Amino acid sequence: MRVNHVGEICAQALYQSQALFSRSDDLRLHFERAAQEELDHLAWTAERVAQLGAHTSHLAPLWWAGAFAWGSLAGLTGDKRSLGFVVETERQVEAHLASHLDRLPEADTASRAIVDQMKREEAEHADAAAAAGALPLPAPVQGLMRLAAKVMTTVAHRV
Repeated sequence: MRVNHVGEICAQALYQSQALFSRSDDLRLHFERAAQEELDHLAWTAERVAQLGAHTSHLAPLWWAGAFAWGSLAGLTGDKRSLGFVVETERQVEAHLASHLDRLPEADTASRAIVDQMKREEAEHADAAAAAGALPLPAPVQGLMRLAAKVMTTVAHRV
C-alpha cells in the first residue's frame, strides 16, 4: 500500500504541474479537477498504510519533485501531448493496480476495496484525457515511463 500512496503523491504533482503549464483554461480546470479526485486516493492509501502498521515512504518529497518535473515537461510539450502523458500514466497505473489486486490476499477486503476503486477511477481519468484529444506518446517515451515507474515502485516498496 506504501507504493500506491507514493503513486498518489506523484499524481498530485503531475496534475498540478500539468495544470500550471496548460495553455487552455478548460484543460487547466480538467487537470485541477483530476488532482482533486486523486486526493481521495491519497487519503485512502495513507489511512490504510497506518492501519496496516506501516509507514509511508520516507522519500515522499523526492517523489513529488520528480513527478512535478515529469509533469512540467509533459505540459511544456503542449496540451495534446500532456493529455497523452495522462493517458499513458493512468494506463500504466491501472495495470499496476490490477497486478496488485492479483497479489493481495482475498481476506484483505479493505485493501482490495481501495485498490479496486482506485483502478476504476484511474481508467476514467485515462478515458477522459483520451476523449479530450490526447496524442499518443512515442514508444520510447512510454518505455522510459515504465522504467521510471519500475524504479519508483521498487524503491518505494522498501523506503
